[in-house]
Amino acid sequence: MSLYKFESEDVLINRIKTHPGIKFVIHTSSVHYNDRVDQFGTPDGNVSLDELGTLKAFGLDYYAFITKDSGRVAWKTVSLGTFSGLNYGDVITSSLPLTASIQTEYFPEDDPRPHVASLKNVSNSYTILSNHYAFSSSLGDKDTQIVRLISFPSIFYGAYIKKGSVDLKFYHTGTLVGRLEDKDRNGNLVQTYGNTGSGSVAGVVYYNEGFILLTGSWDITTESTDTYEGSSFPRWVDFSCPDDGLGNFTHDSSYEINMSGTQFVPVITMLAHANKTDLNHSNNPTYISYGQTNDSSNPYQADTGSLGYYEKSDLKIKNVGKYAYTSDTGSFKKETYISKVAIYDDDKNLIGIAKLATPVRKRENDQFTFKLKMDI
Repeated sequence: MSLYKFESEDVLINRIKTHPGIKFVIHTSSVHYNDRVDQFGTPDGNVSLDELGTLKAFGLDYYAFITKDSGRVAWKTVSLGTFSGLNYGDVITSSLPLTASIQTEYFPEDDPRPHVASLKNVSNSYTILSNHYAFSSSLGDKDTQIVRLISFPSIFYGAYIKKGSVDLKFYHTGTLVGRLEDKDRNGNLVQTYGNTGSGSVAGVVYYNEGFILLTGSWDITTESTDTYEGSSFPRWVDFSCPDDGLGNFTHDSSYEINMSGTQFVPVITMLAHANKTDLNHSNNPTYISYGQTNDSSNPYQADTGSLGYYEKSDLKIKNVGKYAYTSDTGSFKKETYISKVAIYDDDKNLIGIAKLATPVRKRENDQFTFKLKMDI
């Protein structure tokens, strides 16, 4: 086996920018993420933060735990009284898996809204994109008007939400009654479909923070059999609302959220060279001609003697060159077929194998470079 060291110019590290698609479908009390169902113990519409959900599918019990010690650290679900009653060294458990999903909050007019208020400085900083981001202006006061805040954990979108990719659809009895699109790539969610409000801005997108704030309070349609929070007809502030505020599901309404995230994947590229006159010998038994010993059961039997056990030195290499005639009467040519490229660390531990779909013929005058790419 031949070992070659990667030179500095043979190893390249960069990152690939990707835009994975994100889709949420909401109906009654159900949320579906990218049309996935039955995620090994993870509820629909959620993603597992610790990838332990598969254990539950096989009937294995698991939980998170910490031990009470002088640091006096406990789970937030453990009350002070319960914690004080524990002895040092006692194990405090918590349930798993940890999951993440979208969250939607409705705020009637003049109601307290701490989560919206926390976005005041961020909102004003986005005004370079659009005046509709202003926390308080002639276009509305987000501290008092009716709004709906939809929050997306970053595990769904990565670094930030891709501009121009946000698309919200409001369905009633399976029929599209309204649609919002971020078509101008400035954060404004403009209504592009609906009986009323077409062309109006019904909300804004916080690309870096992962929020959508809906402010459109007009009736999208007056043909509705559902009751929403504070209204008999669907408004954009009712988007993603699974009930009427009293726990009664809006069975005839459904909602769809489409967007693209932005994720950066670190990639290492390695260039493995097969130079001329290199890699033209093989220890594979098929590399030598068959039947070169008297022992037919072991045609490659080694020589033995009183001084040792050693490989035969006069075995002929099989000539597999291509010739114009049926017999191999041409001059001998050493040829091998490269089927794998193995990668080793500094201590010669095997850390990866790249397999070729079709082995590559390597003659003495051939030179190849194999490009290996791996996410890190």
